[in-house]
Amino acid sequence: MARRRDPVEAREDGEADLYEISTWEVRSLFDRIVVVCYSLLASAVRLFVVALALLILLAQFALGGLGALTTTPLLGAFTLLSVVPALALAAYIWYADVTSEPLELLVATFVLGVLFAGFAGVINSLVESGMAWLGLTTGIVGAVFQVAFFYLIVGPGEEAVKLLAVRLYAYRTRSFDAVVDGAVYGAVAGLGFATIENALYITRVTGDVSDPVAAIAQGGAITAVRSLVGPGHVIFSAFAGYYLGLAKFNSERAGPIVLKGIVIAALIHATYNTLSSVVPGIVASVFQVNWFVAFIGFVIVYDGFFGLLLLRKIDRYRRAYHDASDEADEGPAVELAEFDG
Repeated sequence: MARRRDPVEAREDGEADLYEISTWEVRSLFDRIVVVCYSLLASAVRLFVVALALLILLAQFALGGLGALTTTPLLGAFTLLSVVPALALAAYIWYADVTSEPLELLVATFVLGVLFAGFAGVINSLVESGMAWLGLTTGIVGAVFQVAFFYLIVGPGEEAVKLLAVRLYAYRTRSFDAVVDGAVYGAVAGLGFATIENALYITRVTGDVSDPVAAIAQGGAITAVRSLVGPGHVIFSAFAGYYLGLAKFNSERAGPIVLKGIVIAALIHATYNTLSSVVPGIVASVFQVNWFVAFIGFVIVYDGFFGLLLLRKIDRYRRAYHDASDEADEGPAVELAEFDG
């Protein structure tokens, strides 16, 4: 879609000066000052968001369980082990990308994914506390409100903050030069989110255990569970990131496209949370298997299905990219004249 123009500009023959009539560009000193002020204000807002996220993370270290990571190397090792599957999936998505992404942008997106997880954590905690205070966490009513919590708070909130980790920095760089780049950076943001979330769960479960053997046993168990959760975060945010990339190159419909990506990711995320709290227990009861075995089966089926959909979307882009490259290399067909050799 071409840029919409004011009727004056549309009807003018291109010779008249329409500055501050129907067009605008930087001309005067005051214009330059306004542009600089806007740029500084936008940078200040981004800096404030990052600083606030950093304060939340520091508070989690000081007041929450994350401080145990600095005193107990074993917990750090458990955290690293818990993100290996998510890291492998994010690396594969990066490998499947037909364009190359600089390492510094991937690292920056990962760090922002870690930082911004705190926003979702604060919101989730406040809503959960409110539900508990109102007595909405038990019985059938509690089950209904828990599902609503997944679909209205957890899914949209966590996917939005992961997308923010991409939008704040990588999206604004020249290296974000293809739609599929959104999936790559989205996956990396999901990896960062999963890393800090896993660390919180692991330290919370094992932080108060004084017996080393018991700590290893409990830490190993929660690490195994969290290692299966991490790939989901990568898949969810890669979907949202792909649509963010699509929005960048379709600016006239950017808002609806971004919203579509967040809604898709949030629905997949919330459905995972809902089913994972019910299906493994039912499967374990019906087939008389261990709950963890049933949980593994559920994760493989669920993440496998949506992971294949994601990879199929990326593959469609890759094939279109190569087809377009082949057509560009061939160039326009040249019709030979009668006596041309």
